[in-house]
Amino acid sequence: MENAVVLDRLTKRFGRFTAVDEISLSVRTGEIFGFLGANGAGKTTAIRMLCGLLLPTSGSGSVAGFDIYRRSEQIKLNIGYMSQKFSLYGDLTGYENLWFYGSVYRIPAGSLKARIGELASSLELEEFIRRPARSLPTGWRQRLALAAALLHRPRILFLDEPTGGVDPVFRRRFWEILYRLADGGTTLFVTTHYMDEAEFCGRISIMHQGRIVAAGNPQELMRTYGQNNLQDTFVHLISRGGADA
Repeated sequence: MENAVVLDRLTKRFGRFTAVDEISLSVRTGEIFGFLGANGAGKTTAIRMLCGLLLPTSGSGSVAGFDIYRRSEQIKLNIGYMSQKFSLYGDLTGYENLWFYGSVYRIPAGSLKARIGELASSLELEEFIRRPARSLPTGWRQRLALAAALLHRPRILFLDEPTGGVDPVFRRRFWEILYRLADGGTTLFVTTHYMDEAEFCGRISIMHQGRIVAAGNPQELMRTYGQNNLQDTFVHLISRGGADA
């Protein structure tokens, strides 16, 4: 599958309010794609449609090869999702959390045990996996949440502000993990407010007032709009509302 995500004029309205306004984009398999925009730009609504949680008003799209109108359940089985807010159970240990989520995906016990061990090793969680989740430092909780999102080997991983509240050193290490996942063929769809992180993406889109005002390689966008860094490029595009995009 050449493209993991394909959207064509995808739109979502709530009454008279248009939250997502005819967005079109494609994300290649194995790509790290950054989805940027200020609060209220429409990113969350768009991601809910991509994850099969919200039906569009109009337009078309596919995720992991499945139509977002007719195959939402298949989409859910082929994607992973990790939110900024820690969503695992604090009273359970990391291992118990992973076992619970693996059971939800109906992974056989033997395979699940092996998969937890594999993820604990690759994400360097062995020292922490038997501790209650709420006792873990923020960075390690995020790694645990990432492990939960990866249990069923999703083809596409949606990451919503995955390093929020994490110190810069840990953020860098987290991105090293994401690069390894992409090298292994997992498609990563990332929202972030950190412009230095956005530069790690192969391509990005910038959303403003429900529309995509620019998309492309971060360095190419900086050159196109004559800005010294991605932060200035983002501010430039948002302040102009994408009029010159």
